[in-house]
Amino acid sequence: MNVLFLCTGNSCRSVLSEATFNHLAPEGLKAISAGSKPAGKLHPRAVALLNRKGISTEGYFSKSWNDLPVTPDIVVSVCGSAAGETCPAYLGPVLRTHWGVDDPGHVVGTEDEIEAAFETTYATIRARIEAFLALPLGELKGNRARFKAELDRIGAIV
Repeated sequence: MNVLFLCTGNSCRSVLSEATFNHLAPEGLKAISAGSKPAGKLHPRAVALLNRKGISTEGYFSKSWNDLPVTPDIVVSVCGSAAGETCPAYLGPVLRTHWGVDDPGHVVGTEDEIEAAFETTYATIRARIEAFLALPLGELKGNRARFKAELDRIGAIV
């Protein structure tokens, strides 16, 4: 099963999601990330945070949703509502859900405030991924409506 984490810039939230998912997921589950307008580089604070958590960032880069190496089975948009952010809509026969989280890369404040925003974003993403991985995926594959409801429920975890 391939899960695509999608946002606009693919430099922070979607990459945090991709790396965390791949770090925690068992064999047979794989995450990728992409953006509709990729920034072209990973946010250095996102990379530093993942490294502090012991999560490899090797091979990760900001990429366009036009350059996906595989077709996703599930698309999870992670765009937030800050500053009226518009989330790209992935078209195609996939299961879609929205796990919005505001972009910590846009936080302005002290060093401690910015770091706290990154930690909060990571904690939210990790909790959602852990909830996803705890689902009875074998059961849900055969019940698309229930699977979608479970994915949407996970998007409310903060």
